[in-house]
Amino acid sequence: MAAAAVASALVAAPAATAAPAALATIAWGPCTNPTLVAAGAECGYLAVPLDYRKPAGEQVQLAVSRVKHKVPDAQYQGVMLTNPGGPGGSGLLLATRGPRVPNHAGDAYDWVGFDPRGVGSSKPALSCDPNYMDYNRPQYVPFTPQLERTWLDRSKGYAEACAKNNSRALLENMKTTDTVKDMDSIRKALGRQQLNFYGYSYGTYLGQVYGTLFPQNVRRMVLDSTVDPRGVWYGDNLDQDVAFDKNILIWFGWVAQHDDVYHLGKTQAAVRRVVNEQLLKASFNPAGGVIGPDEILDVIQQASYYQLRWTLLGDALSRFVNKGDWQNWKTLFEAFGGRGDDNGYAVYLAVQCTDVQWPQSWHQWKRDNWQTFAKAPYFTWQNAWFNAPCLYWPAKAGKPTKVDGRGVPSVLMIDETLDAATPYEGSLEVRSRFPGASLIAEPGGTSHAITPRGNACVDNKIADYLATGALPARKPGRTADVECAPLPQPTPSTPSAPTAAAARADSGLVAGRFAG
Repeated sequence: MAAAAVASALVAAPAATAAPAALATIAWGPCTNPTLVAAGAECGYLAVPLDYRKPAGEQVQLAVSRVKHKVPDAQYQGVMLTNPGGPGGSGLLLATRGPRVPNHAGDAYDWVGFDPRGVGSSKPALSCDPNYMDYNRPQYVPFTPQLERTWLDRSKGYAEACAKNNSRALLENMKTTDTVKDMDSIRKALGRQQLNFYGYSYGTYLGQVYGTLFPQNVRRMVLDSTVDPRGVWYGDNLDQDVAFDKNILIWFGWVAQHDDVYHLGKTQAAVRRVVNEQLLKASFNPAGGVIGPDEILDVIQQASYYQLRWTLLGDALSRFVNKGDWQNWKTLFEAFGGRGDDNGYAVYLAVQCTDVQWPQSWHQWKRDNWQTFAKAPYFTWQNAWFNAPCLYWPAKAGKPTKVDGRGVPSVLMIDETLDAATPYEGSLEVRSRFPGASLIAEPGGTSHAITPRGNACVDNKIADYLATGALPARKPGRTADVECAPLPQPTPSTPSAPTAAAARADSGLVAGRFAG
């Protein structure tokens, strides 16, 4: 979600450099975002140190939202802090997520959302180059030295714009560990000895690091679609590439099964040929002058993230190919944040590029990505250029936390086994590091970070855990502890024109690169 979309959610922020109180508190007031208002949320800001090594120094303001518990105080189970992922996703609307949990199990918690430092309505918010994700970008696959050079120059230019348009101090303090310390500051400001936490995608990494650094402060934790801490972040991105391509082929196969609706081919190979033809055609003659191969790939990648968007994307592809309807494709590209979400992208890089030192040799990037491209030709170079500003990032990188969850008493993990953004092996790895964790697997599921979402087998286990702390019995070995069938593949109807409202309607899908 772009910064502009959430800027109206909160009351005015205090000055970003205000001196901290002895114990910072949140001055709660009314929200103005309609979704938060409808949920009865309250909003405010929390001042936290820009640099926790200088607690009395410059402060930043975290935008925070809260929907309070709906049960008698005697049944209250505490604060449920949430994060949607990204990094760079706004979390304010997650304060409204409690009613999604079955059996009113969410009613016993105060659901708290927040925009992490640099994000959305938090102050200051990062911004580098709002036009960077606009149309008429060079195609992703660098088939010529000129394309490669152009993308490297663009990547360097974006990093330089980030250095120019943001304070060096903020860029130096955007690591996962900084946000984790902010999470603990929120806990303190709310007067709680422990937190409950519900994290999606990159939010699961926040949960892992929080549990490592503050295990005594964890009560219950739900991790949906878990980041593999071994690959932070260069290796994880290469793993994503292969998984995204595998899922797009699954979607091509589904489209082929419904050729009577979409008329794009009766086999996976036939649909793939149609898409490849459109990519080639658009590289020479962008549809409507704006839809080139990059915009085609950016939109269809949503099928690799979310099965819930398969019909919307099938309709759009059918109209694009069979009717030349590029306007609807443009609507989807803009609705999915491909254009102009500069704040989210800037924060994504500020975190990823400084959590750990990325390879400084372009030769290594080039070799690794061409090798991966041989297995995953659709999204490898898209992902490479998305991350390439890390080659030139103006802030010093640190070292990632060694994740160790032995002190965390209780974690419920959920993952679909063909989740592309955070491949399933990451869930197995984190389960092995958290002896108090139990993992729900959805074999064959391709969606990312969507719970609770109407899958009774999964959702009821989440409800039981939040209500009583009950976890599925842990099995020996490197395996899931219980399995639930994923939601069935959708059945399409006659294609209709996608609209911006339809594209945005599924507001429950979380945001960000590791989260959709």
